[in-house]
Amino acid sequence: MRLVVVGTVAFDAIETPFGKTDKILGGAATYIALAASKLGGHSGIVSVVGGDFPPEHLQLLQNNNIDTRGIEIVKDGRTFFWSGRYHNDMNSRDTLVTELNVLGNFQPHVPESYRSDEFLMLGNLTPSIQKQVIEQFVKRPKLIVMDTMNFWMDTAWDDLLEVIGMVDVLTINDAEARQLSGEYALIKAARKILQMGPRFLVIKKGEHGALLFHKNEVFFAPALPLEEVFDPTGAGDTFAGGFIGYLAQTGDISFSNMKRAIIYGSALASFTVEKFGVEGLQQLNNEELENRIQRFFDMVQFDIKINQAQV
Repeated sequence: MRLVVVGTVAFDAIETPFGKTDKILGGAATYIALAASKLGGHSGIVSVVGGDFPPEHLQLLQNNNIDTRGIEIVKDGRTFFWSGRYHNDMNSRDTLVTELNVLGNFQPHVPESYRSDEFLMLGNLTPSIQKQVIEQFVKRPKLIVMDTMNFWMDTAWDDLLEVIGMVDVLTINDAEARQLSGEYALIKAARKILQMGPRFLVIKKGEHGALLFHKNEVFFAPALPLEEVFDPTGAGDTFAGGFIGYLAQTGDISFSNMKRAIIYGSALASFTVEKFGVEGLQQLNNEELENRIQRFFDMVQFDIKINQAQV
């Protein structure tokens, strides 16, 4: 095992202009681990579910080289549930229902067999829980990637800053980067955030791609234009899973390799938004992924001759 994923394993109910679902498998850790599995990696999830969580969902994870020993099952509890409705532009949504259920009392326990693994992905959770997970490792992982959101900036600022100072890579969206830094220009925002502790920063811009920052270096990757977007739920988590999954598989955490990881994360996220829930990842095969990576390459590759100015 190379990658440990901490986050929610949950039920979602989703409504978009293209249709709606009843309760389906969701959760940040689910998307992250499934995305990483598509790159041939092995991962283990640390999470909690209730007794209402179907065994076939656990089997789905296990069938994708995901170790579920770190998923606590509270037999007399109910699994975290979220329901949302997307607007016509698919960039905004209304939360209809949020039921924390067993997640409300979650105290993470990292299995002994996970505690020496080299790659750790902290999905969006309470910062204090993210910190508890880091502290359970017998040695610091080679790479710690952290996702968070504006809610924790509003409600757990001091804890959030403490955890940000403990990680290598922070992934947030552009609005969250502006809130965290107090700067509107993303270059200035990134500079301030990097001073908080992480060595790398990924700013996700949804359909407009993603930015990677390290010291004075910047890399931009576009999002792949798609004919249809059915469900954006989990796209950011899929991106994160592809990103850290690629790094874990290659073992290379250099800036240049993170550029490639950004492309793999973006490609995997493009499959997620084409179907409801995790269906796009479930149905994905290696050939389809390789073809989409090639589409990314063709989209950004070009030849240009720069003429030196005559002095």
